Amino acid sequence: MIDDLAVYEAGARRPRELKLEDAFEACGGSDDCFVWIGLDKPAPDELDAVRREFNLHELAVEDMEHGHQRPKAEVYGDSVFVVLKPAWYQDEREAVETGEVQVLIGEGYVITVRHDGTDLEQVRKELEQRGDLLRLGPAAVLYAVVDKIVDDYYPVIEALDADIGQVEADVFSPSRSNPAERIYKLKREVLELHDAVAPLDEPLAAIVQGAFSRIPEELRPFFQDVHGHVVKAFRALDGFRELLTSVLSANLTQVSVRQNEDTRKISAWAAIIAVPTLITGVYGMNFEHMPELGWTFGYPLAVAAMAATCLLLYRAFKRNGWL
Repeated sequence: MIDDLAVYEAGARRPRELKLEDAFEACGGSDDCFVWIGLDKPAPDELDAVRREFNLHELAVEDMEHGHQRPKAEVYGDSVFVVLKPAWYQDEREAVETGEVQVLIGEGYVITVRHDGTDLEQVRKELEQRGDLLRLGPAAVLYAVVDKIVDDYYPVIEALDADIGQVEADVFSPSRSNPAERIYKLKREVLELHDAVAPLDEPLAAIVQGAFSRIPEELRPFFQDVHGHVVKAFRALDGFRELLTSVLSANLTQVSVRQNEDTRKISAWAAIIAVPTLITGVYGMNFEHMPELGWTFGYPLAVAAMAATCLLLYRAFKRNGWL
């Protein structure tokens, strides 16, 4: 459906309502005017109506209809098509969720398409307060949308950082928990966000370098600022991936150390128990000619010998760290 449809002229929004069939002629060829159409999961007939109204490139329309595109920036005819992946964090499930926002800018028009993505109404309202940017044309909308989506990556990064800190503390805590499953899950979520952020590096760098004629030179410093934020987010996520790999290795080492400790403790107790077992085994053979059987102090001496030997073994194992 159509979220919003408006004409922007001389850096301000026209107050009157606009119908889609009148959108192409709304600016009357003025260089200081453009139409912004916001679509939310558009149906094929809605996209077809927009295509016919603005004579859109068929490949751009196909991408807008099907979605599920990798973040990219491409030139279709005289228009620039950009795909973005907004992200948000479900803290209860420790899951990164991503949507898709597409922006198509051309001569006198900009079309934004949302597929389970960021609500662009706030972006529109904030941009309408920046007449200086709106005067730069449809590319200003592209900048505002990219800036919003990239800024929204940082709360997700902070949430991931907090959860990684928790799992790191769990690995080195005295408890005998094994957070390996949680570590793997966090690695998947970091990769999910990485796949949304990393592909933006190249197209934003190309915009800054002037590879797209549709982007005015006056906007390049703004895109350069966004590009800097993308690089910062990209480096943070790379750091998370390395840290989680190290934490996983440390966890496996901790598990191995604990298993060795358990094995040593079991072996030590088995050695201690073997002494009374041996002595009682000897006396349990029921031989008749055993001098100690008729001796008054035989029984207490045997018990004392077992206790003393067990105590000596216990102290020896304790001193060597086996118990």
